Amino acid sequence: MTSKPQHNPAPGRAQMADIARLAGVAVSTVSRALAGSPLVNEKTRARVAELAASLNYSVNVGAQNLRLKQSKTIAVIVPHEAATGQSLSDPFFLSLIGSIADACTAQGFDMLLSRVDAEHLDRAGLPYQTGRALGIILIGQWHHHDQLNALALRRVPLVVWGAKLPQQLYCTVGSDNLAGGRLATEHLLAQGARHIAFLGDPSLPEISQRYEGYLQAHERRGLRPAPELCRPVPFISTAIASDMDALLQSGQALDALFAASDLVAMTAISTLRRHGRRVPEDVAVVGYDDIALAVHYQPPLSTIRQPIEAAGQALVQALLAQLGGERVLPTLLPTELVQRQTSRLPTKLKAGSKTAA
Repeated sequence: MTSKPQHNPAPGRAQMADIARLAGVAVSTVSRALAGSPLVNEKTRARVAELAASLNYSVNVGAQNLRLKQSKTIAVIVPHEAATGQSLSDPFFLSLIGSIADACTAQGFDMLLSRVDAEHLDRAGLPYQTGRALGIILIGQWHHHDQLNALALRRVPLVVWGAKLPQQLYCTVGSDNLAGGRLATEHLLAQGARHIAFLGDPSLPEISQRYEGYLQAHERRGLRPAPELCRPVPFISTAIASDMDALLQSGQALDALFAASDLVAMTAISTLRRHGRRVPEDVAVVGYDDIALAVHYQPPLSTIRQPIEAAGQALVQALLAQLGGERVLPTLLPTELVQRQTSRLPTKLKAGSKTAA
């Protein structure tokens, strides 16, 4: 009696035929099962999915579509995390999405915009795995570095707008948040401020780097901000206003404020006014992003500009290079200080502040 030949997957990357042999079905059935086709019964779909996961197999739908010219769509996904409170209607998000759309159009691609729950970022790969998109541009890391690494291990073509982090397996495009934080704080220190609050959540990667720049600017002058001046607030206006109320009522000295976004800065300014504090005479303020509203705000908002147009182009180019088989390194875009009226203290006040310091 002859033994039945064993069909083991060949060394290296598993193929669809390997899964078909192990599952005892046709290759076409495996293809349909991985695409979620209702033509394959649920039991078989589950078995095929289990085998694919155990073999670290993912359908290279994007590359196949690129070769066959069956898809010209890039998926842009904005994860939703309730704890951060940052809405899709945030002007910075809208500007970045618009920049990506322009870059896609220039390259002859369509854009598919969607949201996923940040707690289930594995679903961000679905547009690629189902063939609806060639690859994914994800706006924001939030607290989910490990989930993004898992997507990269599944060979999902992915580019993330965010900060470069240790042990990162995915590609990022982002602005120089560390330098941006230094620029904002050095500007306020140069204006004579010595009690500068930082308003933002350092547990988020990009905000953490802005906070580090804030600390570095102080250290370069031999200064150390009071711990009470670090205000780890989410992007929720009511939380920001409440935290500012507490700070202003605490008696803590305050003569300047660096906000992690322009909207945070605007909410803080409204709270300062409610407490009878003038901007910039009593408290100088610098925001972050340079959204379109910043120049029209009263008084016009000093801020750190992120290069939105270059960001969209860099994100799309990085994804297309990845789809072309290139190893794409993280991209760091420059930031710059835009000085407007919220941080321009009168000369007499500046001199007085320096003397007091």
